[in-house]
Amino acid sequence: MADKIKWGVLGNARIARVCVIPAICKSSNGTVHAFATRSPEQATELSAQHRIRHPYDSYDTLLADPDIDVVYVPLPNNLHHPWTLKALDAGKHVLCEKPLACNTRQAEEMAEAAEDSGLLLMEAFMYRFHPRSKRVKQSIEDGLIGTPKLIRSAFCYSMEEDQMEDENNPRLRFDMGGGALLDVGCYGVSVTRWLMGAEPTHVQGQAEYHSGGVDLHFVGTLRFPGGGLATLEASFVSALQQTYTVLGSAGAIELPHDAFVPWEREATYTVRGLDEEEGSQHIVPSADEYQLMVEHFADAILGKTSLAFSPQESVRNMQVLDALAEAAQTGRTVILRRQ
Repeated sequence: MADKIKWGVLGNARIARVCVIPAICKSSNGTVHAFATRSPEQATELSAQHRIRHPYDSYDTLLADPDIDVVYVPLPNNLHHPWTLKALDAGKHVLCEKPLACNTRQAEEMAEAAEDSGLLLMEAFMYRFHPRSKRVKQSIEDGLIGTPKLIRSAFCYSMEEDQMEDENNPRLRFDMGGGALLDVGCYGVSVTRWLMGAEPTHVQGQAEYHSGGVDLHFVGTLRFPGGGLATLEASFVSALQQTYTVLGSAGAIELPHDAFVPWEREATYTVRGLDEEEGSQHIVPSADEYQLMVEHFADAILGKTSLAFSPQESVRNMQVLDALAEAAQTGRTVILRRQ
């Protein structure tokens, strides 16, 4: 395999056009070899914009290209499972958009297929690669704020009226894996588990539902071993909230409303001592977390590093998401039993 791996991209999702394809083009160890969409005119336009040599009008045709090393899957949630399995079966490594799947069973099948094939599979949680995220994680591990006691996370926004009325909007269709919990609540579950360094034992949830059956507005609570607690908020119908706070036994770390997507500008966070009201602000230089993510995955494929987090980590995230959904639907506390 050459020092630059060749990527194939399935679909014309906004996250691919705006974030991931430009990131691969800027990366030091990869190139976008092929792009596929079921709308050929879109494939041609995007391929010309980014000088992608092979625009395809079929996902299967792209998977059949022997020159492709890795496939990026930014399709609607319900298509993550089948197309990841097809890509792995075609001998391609896979970077799959979050959430990895629509439920735990699907995620387990995807993780098992990757392991059986000897190929790499990673969920595209780009926020973990930003230097600010890494610095926050390291500060907690170093004991800067003592033992984490409470984590609050939120990823909320107000969906446009025309999107709310669109019958084909994947985020509002149950059969396509829609809902605020899966779409943006997955970030809160991920960051909470990561920073707590543990798995929750009990969860509760409350939700407001769309007429189509998906949750529009979600609040969940999680209990961790040793007394740690967490809350998460996810919404399609509220003002912007994109942040998290970690309260420890000796202090706190607080992020502004760009916690998961700071784009390419200076990123900040605040550290407060045990009894401080204001604390001190810390500044992290600008970075493209999408570029850092794709470069990491390419390095893992090239054997230069190990994956930052495994498919099994994503299975565990999915287990918590399933439990939260069940808790909201039933009104009961759900106990997570680990195998």
